[in-house]
Amino acid sequence: MRSLQARILLGATFVLVLFLLLTHLALDQAFHDAARTAREERLLGQIYLLMAAAEFENRRVVLPQDLVEPRLNLPASGLYARVFDATGETVWASASAIDATRPPFPVALSPGARRAAIQRDEAGQGYLTQGFAVLWAVGDQREVLTFAVAEDLSAFEEELGRFRASLATWLGAMALLLLAALLAAMRWGLRPLRRVAAEVAAIESGAQAELRGTYPRELHSLTDNLNALLTHQGAQQRRLDHALGDLAHSLKTPLAVLRASVEETAMAGEARALMTEQLGRMDHLVDYQLQRARSGAGAAAGLAPPVAIRPVVDRLVAALTKVHRDKALEVSIDCDDRLSFRGPEGDLMEVVGNLLDNACKWCARRVRIGVVGEGGLAIRVEDDGPGIPSGRREALLERGARADELAPGHGIGLAVVRELCLAYGGRLGIEDSPLGGALIEARLAR
Repeated sequence: MRSLQARILLGATFVLVLFLLLTHLALDQAFHDAARTAREERLLGQIYLLMAAAEFENRRVVLPQDLVEPRLNLPASGLYARVFDATGETVWASASAIDATRPPFPVALSPGARRAAIQRDEAGQGYLTQGFAVLWAVGDQREVLTFAVAEDLSAFEEELGRFRASLATWLGAMALLLLAALLAAMRWGLRPLRRVAAEVAAIESGAQAELRGTYPRELHSLTDNLNALLTHQGAQQRRLDHALGDLAHSLKTPLAVLRASVEETAMAGEARALMTEQLGRMDHLVDYQLQRARSGAGAAAGLAPPVAIRPVVDRLVAALTKVHRDKALEVSIDCDDRLSFRGPEGDLMEVVGNLLDNACKWCARRVRIGVVGEGGLAIRVEDDGPGIPSGRREALLERGARADELAPGHGIGLAVVRELCLAYGGRLGIEDSPLGGALIEARLAR
């Protein structure tokens, strides 16, 4: 996941959901325990009322026909009561407990023992039961009696369900509100990073030369170092431009003098040709070394303003068509007008120019150039010439290597293109072309 905002939001959402889930479980358990405890206490209160109203006569438990709790007087009311002796036999049952097998009760407890539990009958119906055993003494008569009450769990479960629904609604609403607040806070907190990105984009487009905004102290190291890098890069580029201009100017005159001297000096034709060839080689070597120095600008290509590719291709095709007018070239161009190259225009001209010149030199008649901008910048140049054998392709990319020693040239064109491709984080490759000749592809980072 490459988005910083998405990563923070995903992590915070996970923590929030986990927190709300644990909160829901804790509150649900707390309410369940509190509600159950309250009902158990109410059932214990019912037992105390039964004990207060009970009389023990002739080893029989007698209670009034009309009890204080009305539900005990109604059959199947949901509240039931029984009294058991020490053997677990029922000695009294409320009018509501007309079914001798339902509900289940805790029986045969030790004197003074109390037991609360959830029990289920054979049909699966649940009951909250409470039992309390006492040693009943009347004169010489002593009997262990267990007073037990049971309440249908339906009302308890309905109450618990209403609470859970209400809790889920409120926690869900809180989750949405907290997510909205978190998103707003995150956008506010990440605003300086978006401003940095916007300023870097402005630098890339050439609208400004450095970061100008005021940023939080956590970003000072980043912004200060980036500005220092830009300043250093600008100064280095200026020094390089000056050095290249000085070098070109200083070499221009000596080379011109040497050419004039060769033309004016009487020497054998072979010697004159040799001198002329060596002077030409010096020109190309100077161009090559200057290009190597300039290709270092590729490291900062991402901060250079974009250069439209189609006009550069059109100019080079027009120039090379004139140079090779004897072949009546047919050059087809497939390049979207919106494609651009982020770097010095001279680097783009060097790449396209060398590839086109090589294709025009070796083609029979047809040359095709295509520029694709997907996943970087791919410049493909094809021809219908003799092609390049697969065994020699890698060797031809080395400096000074030539496909035909008898053909004019110095074998540095493809080497220059290769070094520029590497400087821009790309590569140079040679394949077979559908036209019958070679297809040379230069990939550059845009």
